Amino acid sequence: MQSLSKTSLVDRAAEAIRAEILKSRWGVGEKLPNEAQLSEQLSISRGTVREAVRILVSHGYLETRQGSGTYVLSAADHTRPLTMVRRAALRDQFEARLALDAEAARLAALRHTRQQVAELRRLLENRGNYDGRDKAGFVTRDFAFHLAVVAASGNSVLVNMYEFFSKVIGETIAATLGEDLPEPDMAAHAAIVDAIESGDPDRAEATVRAFMAPVLRDLDRLLTS
Repeated sequence: MQSLSKTSLVDRAAEAIRAEILKSRWGVGEKLPNEAQLSEQLSISRGTVREAVRILVSHGYLETRQGSGTYVLSAADHTRPLTMVRRAALRDQFEARLALDAEAARLAALRHTRQQVAELRRLLENRGNYDGRDKAGFVTRDFAFHLAVVAASGNSVLVNMYEFFSKVIGETIAATLGEDLPEPDMAAHAAIVDAIESGDPDRAEATVRAFMAPVLRDLDRLLTS
């Protein structure tokens, strides 16, 4: 096992031990090394090991037997159910966002001005592609682009709804900047602007749905895997 830094030592020690359990380093019913041995392996204090073990006991991975030691109680990944719930909720968020984005794009195709299209292209250029740095800044720039699409719809209620749900929409944007879900690239965003500029509402809606389809597909894959 790798040595740990001083940052969040207890949590990181618990995660390191949990990872070894999931990899079957110690089988169910098997006794863990004692505090001194784990302390040496992780390069942390025995007190930190003790607290990490307490966390894993509370999570159902380990059990302590008075006068005997600590044993593996379960090798099941207890974080999976919570992860699945979060993914299901995230899919609901994407579906709701898609409903707003698709209708906004339809209306924008019918009502946009040349100045609004020019502003969309400027915001898209300012958005750029995510380079792995300043996630919060990127989410802000991406949200600004999508809000401008909604503004081009000319529907003030849609704009107000989009702003009201800005936190949820920001979470959907941030979710595509990790490893699980694909981030729609610049070309996918530019296609939305092109569709709006074409004046064809059906094309605009279809483009937004195509934009969101890979994300929803991968979410479904994660939910069934």
